[in-house]
Amino acid sequence: MKVNLREFRQLYPQATKSFEETIDKSLFFHAMMTLLTLLLVIPAVLLASAVRHVPAGQVYSLYRHGKLVRVLQSGTHLVLPVLDRVAHKINLAGQTLRFEEPLADAHDVRGTVYWQVLEPERADAVFEQVDQLIRRGAQEALRSEPVADRRDLGAKVKRSLNSTLRERGMMVTRVELDMA
Repeated sequence: MKVNLREFRQLYPQATKSFEETIDKSLFFHAMMTLLTLLLVIPAVLLASAVRHVPAGQVYSLYRHGKLVRVLQSGTHLVLPVLDRVAHKINLAGQTLRFEEPLADAHDVRGTVYWQVLEPERADAVFEQVDQLIRRGAQEALRSEPVADRRDLGAKVKRSLNSTLRERGMMVTRVELDMA
């Protein structure tokens, strides 16, 4: 049975009016609930993104418009949610860099360099290139040292690396070399 809406309105005007009022109220209610939800959710999301928790033993470098604003020490901090971003998460406990391929061309030297960040503000500028800095410094130190004196080679590489890295806020704590 097919029902014509125009005929239904003519036969039952009160029912159609009541039905239309119910639909209007329902649409208004849904619109208001959506608006209320947005008014509650958006500030909650912004507030949640404004809170940064930095774990113990780490620091975060906070950038705004591509420039370092400050370094966040361990603890809870408030930041500007849309403008501020964390660029580096720096572990202060120490890092390890293992060389699987030979460091020196003339002799097969592999090894491990243990290093840590002492001054995060200074280290942040070169933090992404620290692996290349250590590799290049170790290669230069190995080229300048005689091959016959292998006993103190690790200590000499450590001193050479520290002379380069100290001015950047980092320090090499130990160098272990494996000679083949």
